[in-house]
Amino acid sequence: MRMRRRPFALSVHVTWGVTSTMAEVKQETQNYEESTDESEEEESEEEPKLKYERLANGVTTILQKDAASCMTVHDKFLALGTHHGKVYLLDIQGDATQRFDISTVKVNQVSLDESGEHIGICSEDGKVQVVGLYTREGFHENFDCPIKVVALHPQFARSSSKQFITGANKLLLYERNWLNRWKTTILHEGEGTIMNVKWRGNLVAWSNSVGVKIYDFSSKQRITNISRDNLNFRPDMYLCSLCWKDNITLIIGWATSVKVCVVKERDPTDLRDLPTRYVEIVSAFESEFHISGLAPLGERLVLLMYVNEMLEQTDKEHCARPRLDIIHHLPDSYEEISSDALSVRGFQENECRDYSLEHSDGESLFYIISPRDIVVAKERDQDDHIEWLLGKKKYEEAMMAAEISQKNIKRHNILDIGRAYVNYLVDKGDYHGAARKCQKILGKNMDLWENEVYRFKKIGQLKAISQYLPRGDLRLRPAIYEMILYEFLESDYEGFASLIREWPGDIYNNKTVVRSVLDHLDRAPSNRTLLTTLAELYTYDQRYDKALEIYLKLRHKDVFQLIHKHNLFSSIKDKIVLLMEFDKEQAVNMLLDNEDKISIDKVVEELKDQPELQHVYLHNLFKRDHHKGQKFHEQQISLYAEYDRPNLLPFLRDSTHCPLEKALEICQQRNFVAETVFLLSRMGNSRRALQMITEELQDVDKAIEFAKEQDDAELWEDLISHSIDKPPFITGLLNNIGTHVDPILLIYRIKEGMEIPNLRDSLVKILQDYNLQILLREGCKKIIVSDCLTLLRKMHKTQLRGVCVDEENICESCHSPILPADTAKTFNVVVFHCRHMFHKDCLPTPGMFCNICSAKRRGPASGLSEA
Repeated sequence: MRMRRRPFALSVHVTWGVTSTMAEVKQETQNYEESTDESEEEESEEEPKLKYERLANGVTTILQKDAASCMTVHDKFLALGTHHGKVYLLDIQGDATQRFDISTVKVNQVSLDESGEHIGICSEDGKVQVVGLYTREGFHENFDCPIKVVALHPQFARSSSKQFITGANKLLLYERNWLNRWKTTILHEGEGTIMNVKWRGNLVAWSNSVGVKIYDFSSKQRITNISRDNLNFRPDMYLCSLCWKDNITLIIGWATSVKVCVVKERDPTDLRDLPTRYVEIVSAFESEFHISGLAPLGERLVLLMYVNEMLEQTDKEHCARPRLDIIHHLPDSYEEISSDALSVRGFQENECRDYSLEHSDGESLFYIISPRDIVVAKERDQDDHIEWLLGKKKYEEAMMAAEISQKNIKRHNILDIGRAYVNYLVDKGDYHGAARKCQKILGKNMDLWENEVYRFKKIGQLKAISQYLPRGDLRLRPAIYEMILYEFLESDYEGFASLIREWPGDIYNNKTVVRSVLDHLDRAPSNRTLLTTLAELYTYDQRYDKALEIYLKLRHKDVFQLIHKHNLFSSIKDKIVLLMEFDKEQAVNMLLDNEDKISIDKVVEELKDQPELQHVYLHNLFKRDHHKGQKFHEQQISLYAEYDRPNLLPFLRDSTHCPLEKALEICQQRNFVAETVFLLSRMGNSRRALQMITEELQDVDKAIEFAKEQDDAELWEDLISHSIDKPPFITGLLNNIGTHVDPILLIYRIKEGMEIPNLRDSLVKILQDYNLQILLREGCKKIIVSDCLTLLRKMHKTQLRGVCVDEENICESCHSPILPADTAKTFNVVVFHCRHMFHKDCLPTPGMFCNICSAKRRGPASGLSEA
């Protein structure tokens, strides 16, 4: 995973009162802007992993006159060595707290113990000092050769031996003996100048011209030798960088090579004469540029790299900005996570050995040291993340990040971010989007809401914010809502109506709005939208009569809902016709559902001049209950005859209160044959009814159906007599009377020579019907016989069962116990299958039948047993 490099402008940390650096700050900013090439104008959409600032204040003053040669970092302070032989102790803001004049030439290395109480310094003229920062006591020595490195034991302050290491052509260990004298031990020599040394726990790693060695103080043995890979680079120009990630992991960077080494314990079963520990290289890869320094960042690595680039015009190399990369190392390669190009002062004149990278173990701080500049890199926090999102106009993501990490952000708050988001959307012209975001951002802050409303009014976008205004627990001043309503009323009647429907009626002055609507109705009196909205406003104001009047005028569908919701039945007693004309079904259902509030008599009275509507109401009343409107049944006969003949016959069938004579008179006047037939039949005049069917309707099937319903032999005789001279009628009778009348009676009466349609088929059907009857009878007979046999067997099986007789049973005749007190004596008992028991002597007449059951005519029962 390779990423595009980002150039970074370094923010300068300035303390007020150090006025000498302000001009330089401005100049550096200008220089950086001028040095940014055209390709850097494109902003990366990828968020950087680190943020940078220059270590300024006292450091700026120091580096104006001197140049940094080395630096070491403690959690509490920094120690800076210079080319003029000075060592400065700095606070984390870069202000000098102490100064040591060590030499007049370059300080090569500065070392601190973990306590920060002792410091080791070596210089190019051979001076070595190891002193206490607070005691000034320690080791002072001048050597005849440059001392390149010095390293204090991490626990130097606590150790009685006060061990430290120096390096030139030899690697020397210094420690105090029991006489408080310094004892020197050569750890290594003969492979050139020692260029770097790092001490961690019991392990010391150092580099020379040949490679890297590790010495184990616990076993007092050198445990490894890691050779230098690329011999084409001068070791004094491309210095080896060493860094302990933890107590057993060493990271080596040399020229373009990077190795991650882990110190491991050797298997105790291994009997070879080898050190107890060994080193395994778990990752080795080549970088793109030359390594000037490295440090761990969790499971990742931070690499400071020196970059040479070719100039297109001259084909010569020149020094480019150094890079700080974060990578994830793999066994034989790496993945680049981020890469930043740094504009440090004087980078054009620097060499690879002029840069170094130091880090603080306590927090993720990385110090990039160059002769004229010191830059601090640190991991970006949530505030930085939000700031980057805001810079990219990603306000939505910035708000989400702020909500998730409210406790961890110091420079931003959700409200400020949200308001910036709203401003951005407004500037972009997305007024609806800005208004929608106000709901979430402004929350329940009434002042902020009202300010936003006035701002939207100023830019002419009140409509955009209208649908998002708070109208729940939080309410703005009524004037705010009225201002928006007036805006819609002037330009958008439909929008005005929507707001009235959506907004609660108590958030604005209803009467004021009603007056405004009436003013507009003077100009547009027939506008349905305004009239409907006015009715809704009247409803909110509980002026239901005015609202009802408007709804009825408009024939609005909500009129019935208004009546039900506000119980306006007393107001509609004189408006029943209007309601029926608007929607018969809803009006009738409402009236029938509320007949306790508007009586049936009142409705019928109101509808007397509208007989068709009156019929609709009475018809639905009759469908609900055949008896409620019984006094109007006589009137309904005429209404059905006039407006709804299909339902007249069902009404006559179901009504028990309609006068038959009156109904018959009306049906005869209108020549309603089917209804007249029904009424004649119901009044007992079946023969006249049959005559009408045969003579007027001439419908043999209906006549036969009528005769079947009446099931009267004389009626069948009349039908046969009427049909005997009509061949179609004879055919109909032959096909249908087989199960009601003996077909022979009809056949005998047919005149000889009369042509009867389909006579053959009719006779065949008669025979088939007769055969079917015979088969049905035989089938029924078989079923009956089978059932009788089954029941007889069941009865016989039941009668074979014994009957329990004990002292609780009594004689049905003498009512004394059926069993004698002395059962040893002989006694006779008769038990019937009906479970009645008698002493034999108590039976009035000895026989095989129960006298009680015989008297009740329940049939005889045979005696079961006699004892």
